Amino acid sequence: MCGIIGYVGEKNCSRMLIDGLKSLEYRGYDSAGIVVLNNGSRGMKVRKAVGRVFSLEEQIDHESFLGKTGLAHTRWATHGKPSVPNSHPHFDTAGEVGVVHNGIIENFSELKSGLISRGASFASETDTEVIAHLIAEELAKKYSSSSGKKREKTLEEAVAKVLPLLQGSYALGVVYQKEPGKIVAARKSSPLVIGIGKGENFLASDVPAFLAHTNKALVMDDGEIAVLTGKQVSLSRDGKSVKKAVWKIDWTPEAAKLNGYPHYMLKEIEEQPETVPKAAVQEKGIIERLARDIKKSDRVVFVACGTSRHAALIGRYLLMNEAKKYCDVVLASEFSHFAESLGKGSIVLAVSQSGETADVMESVRMAKNSGAKIYSIANVLGSTLTRESEGTLYMRAGQEVGVAATKSFSATLACFYLLSKAMKGKKEYQKAVSDVKAWAPLIKRTIEDNREAIQKISREIKDAPSVYFIGRGINFASAIEGSLKLKEIAYMHSEGMPAGELKHGSIALVEKGVPIVSINPTDETYEETISNTMEVKAREGFVIGISNRENPIYDRLIKLPDAEKSAYPLLSVIPLQMLAYYAGVLRGNDVDKPRNLAKSVTVK
Repeated sequence: MCGIIGYVGEKNCSRMLIDGLKSLEYRGYDSAGIVVLNNGSRGMKVRKAVGRVFSLEEQIDHESFLGKTGLAHTRWATHGKPSVPNSHPHFDTAGEVGVVHNGIIENFSELKSGLISRGASFASETDTEVIAHLIAEELAKKYSSSSGKKREKTLEEAVAKVLPLLQGSYALGVVYQKEPGKIVAARKSSPLVIGIGKGENFLASDVPAFLAHTNKALVMDDGEIAVLTGKQVSLSRDGKSVKKAVWKIDWTPEAAKLNGYPHYMLKEIEEQPETVPKAAVQEKGIIERLARDIKKSDRVVFVACGTSRHAALIGRYLLMNEAKKYCDVVLASEFSHFAESLGKGSIVLAVSQSGETADVMESVRMAKNSGAKIYSIANVLGSTLTRESEGTLYMRAGQEVGVAATKSFSATLACFYLLSKAMKGKKEYQKAVSDVKAWAPLIKRTIEDNREAIQKISREIKDAPSVYFIGRGINFASAIEGSLKLKEIAYMHSEGMPAGELKHGSIALVEKGVPIVSINPTDETYEETISNTMEVKAREGFVIGISNRENPIYDRLIKLPDAEKSAYPLLSVIPLQMLAYYAGVLRGNDVDKPRNLAKSVTVK
């Protein structure tokens, strides 16, 4: 989780670093910190604060807080509670080495004990601080060359010596008081991207942090060390130079602005008529190859977490019913218990908006070791997942700032729909491309026709102790996604369940006034779901229907437009996103940055 931004160049960088942090707050917002150095002189300036980035910014006078090299960090707490001492950056005892870190050092207790026995003094409870002390120890040792001469170690040499001692995951940015004008970075199982500018370079957890300054980037791979100065960037692995291509990022800084909306979540919900059709633009060779490999495979497994898993459940239904191919959906955090059942005839399709989700990446590597072939659905070009896949279907949803997935979910559904049709042949695939583009006005109508009704329903349910979402078949996945959104954004207890399972226990929870959201478009499950909804109504539940057909059983109806059956999984979910949004706003929550959550989950 956590967000890292670094700068080295000829400009005073504190304002750039703070602005970069603001664009990374979706990665964590428990606390924040910054360190800057002046090129050509020694000394570091540091500020830290608990809470959001604006709390840190209030401490900084950009006119006097000067430095042309710097690192900043926004934290999602793992080791140690949110506090000023636990905020990054962290330093060695002498305060000469500064480190920001995303990840978890699993053997930090052992390393810390050894450092304390050797005289190190710790200021925090974090695992990160051991890294600063270990680097300082290495810098204190003279470097012996093959000729026997001794000299001071460089920062990159010290970092290279320390990395093998660290067990776990890390994305590191390191600065050293005696080497201003330089940032050293390293990565293992946690993302880092380098922005390439003119006379300046950037380090970040994600592209948006430096997108206002450059759209050219290098993506670091595991095991690599990078040295950034204002004039150049050098990459190495195991002491050998690494050359790689520069990516050109097609996102724009304007896409991350609110443009008059009160929240990013609402903006991104209402962008879906524009973003969903973009998912129809897939590389033909990739989707055809994936469809062909799935047909030939012995076993197909979709791997995902959270909202991506719910999209995968809909994808599973589509492939099984449209393309007649049996598939499994496995939670990435549980994948290790299934990995050994895969082999050379297996296909793993991994789904991750960021392409950096830690559990997903671990699953992919396990699957590879078992001989499975890896494909992916992702949103971020050049992310780790896309680079470790045989091929990728891109969501093309653009930057999604709100922590809750909205437009990336709908784009994922479009990708699965296209894949299911590609498995049936070229004509079916071409029709599917037209279908996805034709969903745009239907999505727009769903949003515009129901805005006032959903706001009213949100007011009616916002104080309910529990809300239940029910659906059958493909609509069950929509039910659990709607439930998750209400938990994430409104902080309300909710459950999603198959409508047919109500009578097997859960109906005991239904009493007068309990809100029940029945997801029931006119597909093959309609009549059976009506029967289950009647069971709820007989217990005096408050029934909210999501359907294109009116029925007196509904106390409230969110009316979907009439459409082909293929559109309903997507159209049904959009009102559920809106319901969670308006309920969250009414309850006074920060809907873009819900408590305890981060968008990109890069630690296990």
